[in-house]
Amino acid sequence: MNRDHQTVSQRNRKNTKTTSREEELGDFSTTFRVLPICGLAVAIGAICAFVALALLRLIGLFTNLFYFGRWSTTMVSPVGNHLGWYSLFVPIGGALVIGIMARYGSERIRGHGIPEAIEAILINGSRVEPKVALLKPLSSAISIGSGGPFGAEGPIIMTGGAFGSMIAQLFHLTSAERKTLLVAGAAGGMSATFASPVAAVLLAVELLLFEWKPRSLVPVALASAVAAVVRRYILGFGPLFPVPVHPLHIGPISLLGCALVGLLAGVLSALLTLSVYAAEDAFQKLPIHWMWWPMIGGLAIGLGGLIFPQALGVGYDTIGALLQGSVTTKVILGVLLVKWFIWAVSLGSGTSGGVLAPLLMMGGALGRIEAMFLPNEGAGFWPLISMGAILGGTMGSPFTSIVFAFELTHDANVFLPLLVGSMIAHAFTVLTLKRSILTEKVARRGYHLSREYAVDPLEILFVREVMRAKVVALPAKSTVAEIQQSLRTDYRQTQRLLPVVNAEGLLVGVLTRGDLRKHVEKEGETALRRSLGELVRHETIEAFPDEPLRVVVYRMAEKGITRLPVVERNTRKFLGLVSLDDLLKARTRHLEEERRREQVLNLRFFLPGGTVEDRTETPAAH
Repeated sequence: MNRDHQTVSQRNRKNTKTTSREEELGDFSTTFRVLPICGLAVAIGAICAFVALALLRLIGLFTNLFYFGRWSTTMVSPVGNHLGWYSLFVPIGGALVIGIMARYGSERIRGHGIPEAIEAILINGSRVEPKVALLKPLSSAISIGSGGPFGAEGPIIMTGGAFGSMIAQLFHLTSAERKTLLVAGAAGGMSATFASPVAAVLLAVELLLFEWKPRSLVPVALASAVAAVVRRYILGFGPLFPVPVHPLHIGPISLLGCALVGLLAGVLSALLTLSVYAAEDAFQKLPIHWMWWPMIGGLAIGLGGLIFPQALGVGYDTIGALLQGSVTTKVILGVLLVKWFIWAVSLGSGTSGGVLAPLLMMGGALGRIEAMFLPNEGAGFWPLISMGAILGGTMGSPFTSIVFAFELTHDANVFLPLLVGSMIAHAFTVLTLKRSILTEKVARRGYHLSREYAVDPLEILFVREVMRAKVVALPAKSTVAEIQQSLRTDYRQTQRLLPVVNAEGLLVGVLTRGDLRKHVEKEGETALRRSLGELVRHETIEAFPDEPLRVVVYRMAEKGITRLPVVERNTRKFLGLVSLDDLLKARTRHLEEERRREQVLNLRFFLPGGTVEDRTETPAAH
């Protein structure tokens, strides 16, 4: 082994040790880089609390201006205005303004906010245009203030995310770090709006982050917590909808009632989702520009408001009345019929507004109907369970719905009923709908995302389990002439990467068949007399048998190669090769686990004389 080769070998050993330290296996991959991101997230959370305050004040201002002709930022309901038939034109005028803002300002303000935030994360590198941060809350305030039957949560999630993204773009950050700060802004805005810091974090995890990692979870949680603390000084404490205390213990019949509530909520969730996108499909067929569509939605809102004024606006007062049990049958039917209709039509028209508050209202109305025949567990019990179930079914985020319902009411006694109702509603919509109301819009724009999280099979399988040990390894002392004939006749001609080893079996470097051909074409007879040790690529990218396949895949992607020699970590003894084809074995094993069914034990095992050998198997399902 010459001096140059010894130097290269020593350098490779040093790199091997460094790689071993850098890629040491552990539960988490988070680094100290998370600390400055946390600092930015804390600042974003505080800012977004004031953004939420501004949005709520804008909604109050426009509601007072449009319906009562006064300058006030107090949150009021359009109910009680004295405009009469003129109130029909208020939502039409507001919708016209929104259409103009969307066409000539930014089309991103259309919709209910959360799909736009998802799209920014998945497609736009978590970059949101600064003008969206201004136009989204303004358009939403005009929409809701002019009677739009929407909530403030979708707009504040998009607006908070826009502010988080803008701040992130001021710094030298990766796309993943910008995503964290965008979601931190979204969670901070929701936390401040509803006094629901934990639900805001869960919504981020279940819907926006697309990962479960401390590097993103910790900053988002800090932003949400800070926003909740600031809210106490500028908006007051929660809960937003206080309810009477409900019993901690409910009987089996009531638990079965919770299951029924979940099933009915699942049915309603599916119908609500289908109705919104049926309305959107109908608007798509109109022979006019989409800028004018919100005016048609505004007409539906105006007509609905003449029939049932409580359907207009955010409707927090109606939600509170449903939870207190102080509503009439007229209100229940008005919410389920009129509110549903104008919400689906106006949202399908592409105007700006959120979905959580309308879902809470319609879920509460369904719960009031169910309370007529289910056991009495206290005022507002069944509306509350139905609200949580509707959120879990429609949004596809059951844990968020459970905690959100608790934080809105501070009623800790209903966790178990909420768990039953929300999960059954979620199960129903998962089995009957391909996507939720929030992700269907993303899919309609030509993108697909999965809402399921699982451990990657490449994470739990190691190189030693899939590598090929029976491969051609060339002696470093051999000449090109000596090995040329054997390469032509060897049955493993498909092996492109040719490892070169010394007498002790240690990896010296690698060659490819193309490398040998180029040397022969360039140097002629001289190349045939040269040893392989002189021609090898000493700077090799290697894999180790104790590495997870995920690490190897990332290394291949980073270096732009598809096959690696496998060596012992300390000695660099050559063990085999691993390629992309070998990595498919991990996927094959995963499919086997998903599809193969077997009966490990049968009843004879538990009888006298039964043994494990009595096991029976069923063929793999394909």
